[in-house]
Amino acid sequence: MSDIPDAPKGPIGRFLAASPDGVGKTIAVAVFICLLASMIVSVAAVSLRPIQEANSLVDKQRNILEVAGIYEPGIDIQEAFQSFEPRVVDLATGRYTDQFDPATFDDAAAASDPELSVELDNDPAGIGRKALYRTVYLLNDDQGALERVILPVHGYGLWSTLYGFIALAPNGNDILALQFYQHGETPGLGAEVDNPRWKALWSGKELRGDGGDGDLKITVAKGVPSADMQAHQIDALAGATLTSVGVDNLVRFWMGEEGFGPYLENLREGGV
Repeated sequence: MSDIPDAPKGPIGRFLAASPDGVGKTIAVAVFICLLASMIVSVAAVSLRPIQEANSLVDKQRNILEVAGIYEPGIDIQEAFQSFEPRVVDLATGRYTDQFDPATFDDAAAASDPELSVELDNDPAGIGRKALYRTVYLLNDDQGALERVILPVHGYGLWSTLYGFIALAPNGNDILALQFYQHGETPGLGAEVDNPRWKALWSGKELRGDGGDGDLKITVAKGVPSADMQAHQIDALAGATLTSVGVDNLVRFWMGEEGFGPYLENLREGGV
């Protein structure tokens, strides 16, 4: 009887029998581990996506509650958000449209859809494309009268696109609050858009002169405002000139004729 072991059969047998120090076996094991790890990450990403989307929605609702001034720690955010009435606005006409369901309309997706958006030639906010429709959030009092209007805004700062909401009084002119919920600006400089003291400067300012019937005057700028600009100027962030310019541009864009201007005019006239 021969003492020579039988040669391994098949590719798997030959692989297992190969020297563990061999280049081929080392590369094969590394490739297998990479493929296994990528599969695990992919499965985790797909399985966690619904949770991530739900958390993102809750965070968005919390920011709307905060900018509306009705958020309190510990409250049920989703229940409190039921106080708002979302409506989709046709930016061209400034009127509500029933073409879309406000509960499911995706503003971000619309902005990248060629049929629901337009490419901007004059683009001070640096957003590239503008959705033709945007979702606004209405807060009514106990008697059903409009109390606050929450509008989404976004635009480019120094390093990133800032996404936020601006809260207006029912007259469509008085600012109640401005808040950003996503950006990548420099900590301690541009990121001071999150500073409560700076955000408080927006409360009580007016978008337009003459009680809302005049020109758009809201601005973010350095220096002492002139007498006719005291109700419209917010002090720029110290050391963050480009972020301040970005905020100025995005607010003026979305509150102007290319943005919610027609809607705010209809709101002031009571004909939305």
